Amino acid sequence: MIGPEIKELIQMFAKLPGLGPRSGRRAALHLIKHKENLMKPMLRSLATAADKIVTCTQCGNLDTKSPCGVCTDPRRDTSIICVIEDIADLWALERTASFKGQYHIIGGTLSALDGIGPEDLRISKLIQRAQNPEVQEIILALSATVDGQTTAHYIADALSHANVQITALANGVPMGGELDYLDDGTISTALNARRILTKAS
Repeated sequence: MIGPEIKELIQMFAKLPGLGPRSGRRAALHLIKHKENLMKPMLRSLATAADKIVTCTQCGNLDTKSPCGVCTDPRRDTSIICVIEDIADLWALERTASFKGQYHIIGGTLSALDGIGPEDLRISKLIQRAQNPEVQEIILALSATVDGQTTAHYIADALSHANVQITALANGVPMGGELDYLDDGTISTALNARRILTKAS
């Protein structure tokens, strides 16, 4: 019989993306076997993360401060904003070191099936940021899925009155592809070969 404490630990691991009950059992057993050099340090890291990590009020990134380190980095180009779905996409783009502008994480995509509308995403905040005269281009780097492209078209329409050029990722991103699963070279190519959706007036 598995004790209730171990059972709860397995259930918590099973809730993580990519893990199920079987993988959860393996992860829990590994931690228990390495309590001193793995489990306890992990507990400290989790507690620190829970206490100190916050969501950036400007772009939606995770950091220990708000605005985050990306938003406050003076070396980044504030005239370009790259719109992405999730923090994992930001990490994927940063891995390539090919984008030096700002980000805006909208927190997902529009989905009628899942009941996700514009009010559930950070689109209104993006529209506010686009009103800044300093912003000249907005890159829509959303997934090449039906929901991703629907969201991109919605955002392009919402920004049609803003005096900004709207571009989208081009070559390299396959239909149905998500940024977090693409290799660095593919992302770099797509970013550099972005296409214009609308021009600034």
